[in-house]
Amino acid sequence: MPAPAKLDLIPPELRQWLAEELAQRGFGDIVDVTEALNFRLEEAGLEVSVGKSAVGRFSKALKDQREAFAMAETLLSDLDIEAEGELHRVLMQMIATSAVHMMQSVREEDGHLEPKDLMALGRMLKDLMASSGMREKLLEDERRRVAREAREAAQAEMAENLEKLEGEQGLSPEMFAAIRSKVLGLKK
Repeated sequence: MPAPAKLDLIPPELRQWLAEELAQRGFGDIVDVTEALNFRLEEAGLEVSVGKSAVGRFSKALKDQREAFAMAETLLSDLDIEAEGELHRVLMQMIATSAVHMMQSVREEDGHLEPKDLMALGRMLKDLMASSGMREKLLEDERRRVAREAREAAQAEMAENLEKLEGEQGLSPEMFAAIRSKVLGLKK
């Protein structure tokens, strides 16, 4: 089994510091950030030294994640119910692409994929598919409601028009009742 990534060995508070420091510097200045991180590791008495390439990969992953969140937030802010289905499809493609990239990078670096990462990815896919199913159900319920309201409005208008005609055309009340119920499907 390959050795764990050096960034996985550092304490969570230093990982958090690294993420914040990279964000403050616009995800650049990798050399200086790496030197500062290694200095902090040494001060903490840890015998771990992190390379520029590891910090660079971490920086790129953070930047990509922020961009994806910003893009999702932009998409969601102006979304209507029809466009939401397209967003679900795009998100599923993005997650699948991320999974493939994750597995390729692990294979290229002779690394290993943590079971918890695979579980998180699977859970994300499951949740997205569940929300897509719920969205479809809500969309169908909304379509039925709109159709029902349109039908009820049309029936009310027909009933009103029939009542106006009832006295004008010289037809018997029985004839109007028959027209109302048999032809138009309305009840008095």
